[in-house]
Amino acid sequence: MADRHDVVIIGGGPGGYAAALYGAAAGLDIAMIENQKVGGTCLHRGCIPAKELLETAHVRRTLAGAAEFGFTIDEPAMDFGVSQDRSQGVIDKLHSGLSGLLGNRKVRVVNGTGKLLAPGRVGVSGGEDGDLELEGDAVILATGSVPRTIPGFDVDGEIVLTSDELLKLRELPASAVVIGGGAIGCEFASMMADLGTEVTILEALPKILPGLDGDVAKIVERSFKKRGITIHTGVEVKGHEPGGSGTKVSFGDDQTIEVEKVVVSVGRRPLSDVLELDGTGVEVDERGFVKVDERCRTTVDGVWAVGDLIPTAQLAHVGFAEAIVVIRDILGEDAVPVDYTRVPWCIYCHPEVAFAGLSEDAAKEAGHEVVTVKHRFGGNGRALIIGEADGLVKIIAEKQEDGTGGQILGVHMVGPWVTEQLGQGYLAVNWEATVDDVAQFLQPHPSLSENFGEAVMSLTGRGLHG
Repeated sequence: MADRHDVVIIGGGPGGYAAALYGAAAGLDIAMIENQKVGGTCLHRGCIPAKELLETAHVRRTLAGAAEFGFTIDEPAMDFGVSQDRSQGVIDKLHSGLSGLLGNRKVRVVNGTGKLLAPGRVGVSGGEDGDLELEGDAVILATGSVPRTIPGFDVDGEIVLTSDELLKLRELPASAVVIGGGAIGCEFASMMADLGTEVTILEALPKILPGLDGDVAKIVERSFKKRGITIHTGVEVKGHEPGGSGTKVSFGDDQTIEVEKVVVSVGRRPLSDVLELDGTGVEVDERGFVKVDERCRTTVDGVWAVGDLIPTAQLAHVGFAEAIVVIRDILGEDAVPVDYTRVPWCIYCHPEVAFAGLSEDAAKEAGHEVVTVKHRFGGNGRALIIGEADGLVKIIAEKQEDGTGGQILGVHMVGPWVTEQLGQGYLAVNWEATVDDVAQFLQPHPSLSENFGEAVMSLTGRGLHG
């Protein structure tokens, strides 16, 4: 006889474990199935290890710029393996904390691969406890995603890598091609270049970081080129020919480049096939995403899906938010759907990027008459003090009859630590605040966040420093 729970969750990544923790805090009896370690890609093969290596790159840049502050330092030698060990230490600490939290909230964690047998019934196989079945009044699908690959570039873990293999390297290559100039590709390109790898980005679209506000993307591209990253946009990648200690990559109009490693970074695909959904009534689109409504309900009553498994922004914090919506829906509470046009986005390359809301082009396409302002970090005291003055804060607002700004539609940042500064902008966009609402609030001086305050104040028609 199958064990019964209030909720059965398939997948222990951000969407799955957030649903488990939030549901358990509300008094629900939760079982969560995970075939590896709780924490998912984000903790073990994505967000956390990638950002740790980007912090390593930050340390290297700091050492390289030490002379500006009066320190004479010989060329530092780097043991990339030590950085990887540190990364694993961070992962282990977070994994231990998460496991303890799940245990304290009485979440039953079942090792194995889960699949939906029928509404309310889940099978588990390949785990420590053998094959078993679980029943739940509600089932949440949260199996996440895996890196996409492209024809002609079979991933071998030696020459051709995805993010999974790159994050396990003990030594960085002398040269590398990154196929894909999106957020993940740019993070890896930035990290490797700062740590001494000769990097080339190949992007099929007309610019890297497609979808970003144009002013922000230009600053990132300029910084990349200044640091020696070669960028080819609007090019098709044809294939590669291994030889010697690397491979020759063909792209564009008969162009080639020889490198040690190829990093394929062309997005991630939903891991829906493992759920064996055929015949269950749960519909999947042509790309493999599970179809859901605004409250993450699938096409079958009693079955929800969250995170990278559904066609929404593939961000851990979006998975968290979707999990909360689902649990509230299961409890019969008022579940406010996620507004995907206003979620916060952060890209941790150098310079960092952070934004929420509409870009200038998107706002105009949506029919808004807008007014914009850009405040550069070159005039910010704290940015000059830390030696990172490249970047800006750009705000898009509804234009009022007198030419000043009304409702804030979008906040876009590029520069030092902007991933830690977005909070004010995110709240302003999501609370549909006006520039007059926000401009009255004080910003500490000297701080990087002053740039946001100055930009908003300028939109009232009465700025201070710009």
